[in-house]
Amino acid sequence: MPIPEDVTGDELDKDVKQELQSLPKTLAEDVARNLVMVARLLDEDPEGAYGYSRVALRLASRVAAVREAAGFAAYANQKFSEALAEFRAARRMTGTVDLWPVMADCERGLGRPEKALEMAGAPEVHRLDKAGQVEMRLVAAGARRDMEQLDAAIVTLQSPELASSAVHPWTARLRYAYADALLEAGREAEAREWFAKAVESDRDGSTDASDRLAELDGVEFVDALDEDAADEGEPVIETAPESASETAPRADEDADEDDDVQAEEAEAEDVEAKDTQDGAGRKKTSEPVEDGDEV
Repeated sequence: MPIPEDVTGDELDKDVKQELQSLPKTLAEDVARNLVMVARLLDEDPEGAYGYSRVALRLASRVAAVREAAGFAAYANQKFSEALAEFRAARRMTGTVDLWPVMADCERGLGRPEKALEMAGAPEVHRLDKAGQVEMRLVAAGARRDMEQLDAAIVTLQSPELASSAVHPWTARLRYAYADALLEAGREAEAREWFAKAVESDRDGSTDASDRLAELDGVEFVDALDEDAADEGEPVIETAPESASETAPRADEDADEDDDVQAEEAEAEDVEAKDTQDGAGRKKTSEPVEDGDEV
């Protein structure tokens, strides 16, 4: 797959580049460039990211960073079975538990929420950092909702992290999940409050909390694209009427037709009047002449 010339591989994190040092230099550079493309495209073009991840995997399947990248690319394309296999391989190579929450979410994607809940209660969770524990809580709440246990999902999300006024990278997503669960449970007023809190903490636009809040408030957005284009002097494409050169002759033809109709009507009136006069004359001359009448 083609890679832009500006991609060198130096864009990778220090730890990943260190892992690639076990490879021959040229091979390490090729793998690094493919991994950079995976990271670049993962959100905007998941299919493209998946393609580059497969190239990197073919070149260096024994590198944990490559297996992890392949796992996230498959996960982004909802290839949950494949993603889970790659995450497990990466975990065996590193011995870390960082991927535990996303592995549990793959179980959800495979239709096994009970397995995800089992993983949420495993000892590995205690080894996660704060961000990982919050992520695991989100996965567990999602599993509860998969099982239609709304009240349990709401309780799962109630935590010191949710109540804290401090803003962390995961704060917006946690508040959003809580608001969404409340709304599904029919607690609309509380849901609105937490969607508003999610908006306040969503500094990078990771959620659509603002849209959900506007929807609850009954706000409708009007697409003003055409108006903006007109203001900026850009052409606005619309269905144009026939040109003047096409409409003018037709207007003349219509005028001519009107004149012809009027002329025909006038002529018809003259003929009718003449017929009336002629008829009257014929009536007089056709009457019998009686004796003594003058002709």
